Amino acid sequence: MSLKAQVEAIIYAAETPITLDQIVALVKDSAEIADSTQLRSQVLLAIGELKAEYNADAHGIEIRELAGGYRMSTKPEQHELVRSFAKSLKPPIRLSLPALETLAVIAYKQPVTIPEISEIRGVDSSGVIATLLDRKLITTSGRKDVIGRPILYKTTKEFLLRFGLKDVNELPSMEEFEKLVAQSFQSDLLPENSAPAQEALQEHSDVPHEAGKTA
Repeated sequence: MSLKAQVEAIIYAAETPITLDQIVALVKDSAEIADSTQLRSQVLLAIGELKAEYNADAHGIEIRELAGGYRMSTKPEQHELVRSFAKSLKPPIRLSLPALETLAVIAYKQPVTIPEISEIRGVDSSGVIATLLDRKLITTSGRKDVIGRPILYKTTKEFLLRFGLKDVNELPSMEEFEKLVAQSFQSDLLPENSAPAQEALQEHSDVPHEAGKTA
């Protein structure tokens, strides 16, 4: 990858304005330029070229110098269009820890009944099922052919969209699932070092823990 492409990717990914020194530090290990002064000069040159390219009418975004750093932003003439798009986006979903645990069990054991979910979690899970149904993250999947014929539950297309998955076969390991939960649902209710659902799932699982992990 060229230095210019690296600089472009870094500025694009930065949530806040990133300084020249930060960019230089990030690219120095992969750059073929050993001299730090020369590397700094080449990074500045790449930024200048990128700014000129994005200034063209063919682009709706630009690279701006803000607060001592660089950041990509939409051009002023596109603000109204982007504002309309932002209003159409679905707001982030916040779920309680019990709901997150229940969702994890359904995702990895589907189709599954409420009694089975409750057995894995160790507590009654019927109360959070309605929340997950309301958020369209799960749906019914018929009834299990046992006494009482309990309802089976599975995840939905909305679940796949929220987690960026093509299908349930792409479900990651449980550790990666927790990271996806934090990112997709922006939840501050999931303890970083507490994973009762993960431990219970592993205990009740018939397949190796890493079986769901993608390559």
